[in-house]
Amino acid sequence: MLSASDILLLQKKGISPEKIEEQLHAFATGFPFQEIISAAEPGNGITLIVNENIQRYLIEWDNFLKTDATILKFVPASGAASRMFKDLFEFLEGSLDEPAKPAEKKFFDQINQFAFVDELDKVCKTNTGKNIPELIREKQYKAVVGNLLLKSGLNYGALPKGLLLFHSYPAEKRTPVQEHLVEGAMYAANINKEVNIHFTVSNEHRSLFEKHLKDTIPAYEQKLQTKFSINFSEQKPSTDTVAVNDSNEPFRENGELVFRPGGHGALIENLNDLDADIIFIKNIDNVVPDSMKNPTIIYKKVIAGLLVKLQKQSFGYLRELEKGQLSDEKLGEISFFCEKELNNFHPSIDKLSRAELQQYLHTKLNRPMRVCGMVKNTGEPGGGPFLTVNRDGTISTQILESSQIDLSNPVEKEKMMRSTHFNPVDLVCGVKNYRGEKFDLLKYVDKNTGFISSKSKNGKALKALELPGLWNGAMSDWNTVFVEVPIETFNPVKTVNDLLRPEHQ
Repeated sequence: MLSASDILLLQKKGISPEKIEEQLHAFATGFPFQEIISAAEPGNGITLIVNENIQRYLIEWDNFLKTDATILKFVPASGAASRMFKDLFEFLEGSLDEPAKPAEKKFFDQINQFAFVDELDKVCKTNTGKNIPELIREKQYKAVVGNLLLKSGLNYGALPKGLLLFHSYPAEKRTPVQEHLVEGAMYAANINKEVNIHFTVSNEHRSLFEKHLKDTIPAYEQKLQTKFSINFSEQKPSTDTVAVNDSNEPFRENGELVFRPGGHGALIENLNDLDADIIFIKNIDNVVPDSMKNPTIIYKKVIAGLLVKLQKQSFGYLRELEKGQLSDEKLGEISFFCEKELNNFHPSIDKLSRAELQQYLHTKLNRPMRVCGMVKNTGEPGGGPFLTVNRDGTISTQILESSQIDLSNPVEKEKMMRSTHFNPVDLVCGVKNYRGEKFDLLKYVDKNTGFISSKSKNGKALKALELPGLWNGAMSDWNTVFVEVPIETFNPVKTVNDLLRPEHQ
């Protein structure tokens, strides 16, 4: 099936023929749906932190920052902003010369409230000889949109979200990248006032990120009295997945295999390459101006403080388990911790011998750990926190996407519809064991949690394979704790008009 030229291409990308066979098998068989026990909810899989414990966890985290531990902020930032401007692209390419849809009208009605309006006004003058008000008066709306989106103007339609101007301040305008610098200084600065931030970027935009940060960092280090250490990585070619046709045979173009990016789950490889004790993960577009940052800073510290507390307990138990035979009382205490604090349930734990129980508890504790903020669902139920059945028959908390749930089954759909919270991608992760050694994160991925989608290339239909999502199947075998966090900590920018919401002004 694979030609000599195919083998050369695979070698160039760092993909083994066995991996291709594995992917083709996945296309042929599909992926099993996750078995759900129930949606996680407060008191049943989601922890509610009472007011008196907030201060306790804040102190826990502040004390941890005084140690020599390495803290890192990991920000997936490779996504292009094109989807932000879907409505404006449709207007630009449509037959109407004046805005008609509500999103188009809102954009022009409130155009002066966007942080990028001054830059847009300048480029309009350069390219048309007229400013924005003049173009609008003359009903040259498409000239304004073209200067925003196209390469001849600001090129916002092709740039990554991280480099767009999001927020206005009296003395500056900030991009999401700059807001992440400020955030990092507020909750991830170590004892030496150093902040480590890692951005995953696309190859085509990497130089733009590097230049932006080179221009930004000196002033921000002085203003924040903080030293920044910034690193980048790109999604590895070895994580690309082969595309197939409707017959599940490799899709080819001009005789060559066609590959597609494996989705954000591919970033588990990037995460695995990093050396840090504690890693925060947050999407590039979930940022707010300084006036709105307080809830975010508090709860970032709270969930980090909880992680540190749980790690201390886990590490202590692991050292005891390593020493030898423990009493029934101590094993019962550790079992209770696994169930009560880490949401790990073994339906037949009472049937295990003492030696089996001790080995089971060691295995369950000696894994990467993450604490995930969850916000109340204010829209339609969908992907989010659930209690699910694992391959070994145990039950644990998992983040699932709706594609992992059998929605054709009324019982399973009903369980999903009962979901009260969703995943805002607000994670803090412990990725070293009780001996201070890095976990190999690739060993904790559930390969049965990928996803197949329908796409097209040059008008021809194809099927694409996405790897287990970064916070879904890629972290399936981690110890996972869900914590309710305020909705004020979740402010993503999915469309350009989201920047007009009060939390971004």
